[in-house]
Amino acid sequence: WLWWAGLLCMGIGEAVNFAAYAFAPATVVTPLGALSVLVSAVLSSSFLNERLNIHGKIGCILSILGSTVMVIHAPQEEEVSSLESMAEKLKDPGFIVFAVCVLVSSILLIFVAGPRYGRSNVLVYVLVCSAIGSLSVSCVKGLGIALKELFAGKPVLKEPLIWVLPACLGVCVSVQINYLNKALDIFNTSVVTPVYYVLFTTAVMMCSAILFKEWQHMALDNIIGTISGFITIVSGIFLLHAFRDMPFTPDLLPLFLRQGGADLRTSSWSGAERHQSCLHQPLLVPEDIHKGSQSVKEEEEVGSV
Repeated sequence: WLWWAGLLCMGIGEAVNFAAYAFAPATVVTPLGALSVLVSAVLSSSFLNERLNIHGKIGCILSILGSTVMVIHAPQEEEVSSLESMAEKLKDPGFIVFAVCVLVSSILLIFVAGPRYGRSNVLVYVLVCSAIGSLSVSCVKGLGIALKELFAGKPVLKEPLIWVLPACLGVCVSVQINYLNKALDIFNTSVVTPVYYVLFTTAVMMCSAILFKEWQHMALDNIIGTISGFITIVSGIFLLHAFRDMPFTPDLLPLFLRQGGADLRTSSWSGAERHQSCLHQPLLVPEDIHKGSQSVKEEEEVGSV
């Protein structure tokens, strides 16, 4: 029952995430997916007894701060209320050029760079997943609009776009899963996860900016806030995953930050009044000095004889 409950919760979460694209800009929805990584880290630390070191805790805090900043400075996309307007945007020359570049670069990465560098460079397969993933988000956005119209009672089933979008989404998701699994088979998860998140989110933000013109009417402070929030999330995810298996003990801290370091410094300063500091103690104790002086005198007497 526990396994089925977990599977059901995952399905509900993905369905709600899918629905979010119909009501909010993709530039906001996709970066906020970092919160799932945060929640997974916290729950695994609580229920699975996985240790969350200081890097992970700092990464969680940075992810929350970055997500908050991105929501505050969220861009406003152009209103897309029907499949007809969505079809017009898909015919935009800028988006067509972007889609062609994504497809051509993905084909080159799969058939040219993949056999040569796929097993030595993590970017090859992850770039394929990220580039194709940006197109899948566009398909999800269109399907969300179609479902909104369908629930409103409009005859959207007559539109050819509603049948094209699921087919394109199935192809894009299949390619993503295939090459993401290849990257995970070859490289460590702690390396693939942050790299994939950064590249995928960047590609989605670029695709959404071209398709929905989200950045066209934004003020300068909102642009800076959105970029800063995204960089903060990236930093938090990097700390959370890159240093997940690194033990962090007080021995790794500088001397003045270790436990008892303040007492050591205080004793070194106040030792001049009570006793000599360990840094200024003579190399020989007085008894050794006395014995050393006697041995020197004996050697001089023997030499004179």
